[in-house]
Amino acid sequence: MITIRKSEDRGHAEHGWLFARHTFSFANYFDRAHTHFRTLRVINEDVVQPGQGFGRHSHNDMEILTYILEGALEHKDSMGNKGAIRPGDVQRMSAGSGVEHSEFNHSQSEPVHLLQIWLFPERKGIEPGYEQKHFPAEERRGKLALVAAREPRDGSLTIHQDAAVFASLLGPGQSVSHTLASGRGAYLQLARGSVTVNGQTLKAGDGAAIEKETELKIAQAGADEAEFLLFDLA
Repeated sequence: MITIRKSEDRGHAEHGWLFARHTFSFANYFDRAHTHFRTLRVINEDVVQPGQGFGRHSHNDMEILTYILEGALEHKDSMGNKGAIRPGDVQRMSAGSGVEHSEFNHSQSEPVHLLQIWLFPERKGIEPGYEQKHFPAEERRGKLALVAAREPRDGSLTIHQDAAVFASLLGPGQSVSHTLASGRGAYLQLARGSVTVNGQTLKAGDGAAIEKETELKIAQAGADEAEFLLFDLA
């Protein structure tokens, strides 16, 4: 069963410096029918205007992934980590017992476009942690590149949850397949372009909650390259 969450049906917030779309209930947006999917708690699509950002704030007991689509976002945290995140980079911050951080767009002309994802951790109170890695476009194009997992492999980041996160770029005529083990579900978030998932069409910003499917075939559709994240969830 594939349930499509249309881009325009997501929650949204406009703060002048920030435009955000919320797949699941977040901040002032609440939708009882869309609070989370399995262990996936947040998918926010954010556009941060030039010279703006999120001031220092705290998190705890959440696995946070940041995936940059355009621009560069500077990260600073209470663990001493500091640096810019750019397209192709994936950042993992385990908030655990508590961490503070800030995120800022230092460009004076270009916005930052990103996806921020939160997953529930498998247990509370873990020691906070941080990782960042670049996954070149050629490693994601025409394939499902594993970018984060509880048991990392192929250079992926580590998350403290029974989940696997894949990133992909599909050009004209390209497709990928993924097998779901018994009892597992998946969520696909399409960042740009258009794809079909087992024959159902998604456009930029759409998501798909997937249950009781064993094989997924994801194919590029339309003229433009498609970019998406796929979450395989317990």
